Amino acid sequence: MTLIGCGEVPEGASTTDHPTIVSLNPCTDAILVDIAAPGQLLAISHYSQDPAATSMPLDQARQYRATGGTVEEVLALDPDVVVAGSFLAPATRSAFEAMGVRVETVGIASSVEESLGQVRAVAALAGEGAAGDELVGEIETAWDNAASEGASVPTLMWQQGGIVPGPDSLIAQLLEHSGFTLHSAARGLGQGAYLPLERVLADPPQLVLASGEERMLAHPVLREVEGLRYETFDPALIYCGGPSIIRTLDRLTEIREGK
Repeated sequence: MTLIGCGEVPEGASTTDHPTIVSLNPCTDAILVDIAAPGQLLAISHYSQDPAATSMPLDQARQYRATGGTVEEVLALDPDVVVAGSFLAPATRSAFEAMGVRVETVGIASSVEESLGQVRAVAALAGEGAAGDELVGEIETAWDNAASEGASVPTLMWQQGGIVPGPDSLIAQLLEHSGFTLHSAARGLGQGAYLPLERVLADPPQLVLASGEERMLAHPVLREVEGLRYETFDPALIYCGGPSIIRTLDRLTEIREGK
């Protein structure tokens, strides 16, 4: 968990327990939509209203104003706090802080434990600790319910661009907990490694989870490989923690149970 600037509040920023917030990060969008008080979340990132990048159901995201993340757009909303990803440009951060807007950055969670820490920290920032605790409890319940004690299924999580997740990623932990193992990791492939169709066909896993619309990921030949099961997997379930973990575990349980 990376939350920067949690100490002194910049001059001019709100000191109330419920500051107004603009989120520029699709992962914190999903957390704040779940825990923020009515009217507190002024806007979410435009990514959350993009079907290819959202971390929440589109109908939920479209209930909120979205920004492109420009300084001008955000300042026009006059938030107390901007919550962004850890790659926020230094010049953008400086511009917000110069105008008295507190800036917090949140990194990419690589484990469930780290994600739960992010939920608690974002909830504390919003002055909604109880709501954060409730969401943490829901995630922990989903985690317990998804546990699998049977034999693990070698699984290729195949993402847009033909890349695979690394063994230390959040999705890898969720797969392993739910009864699957990373086929790619067993072949020595790390985060973002490219895996072409030819190699998949030459050394197929038991299960392919295709997470993207690229033609290679949906090639008809994949359904003709003996002993290979093919399923699609929503890309929105891969990248973020928080409430996304619940939906990801539910989907993995459905796949494990053959639904």
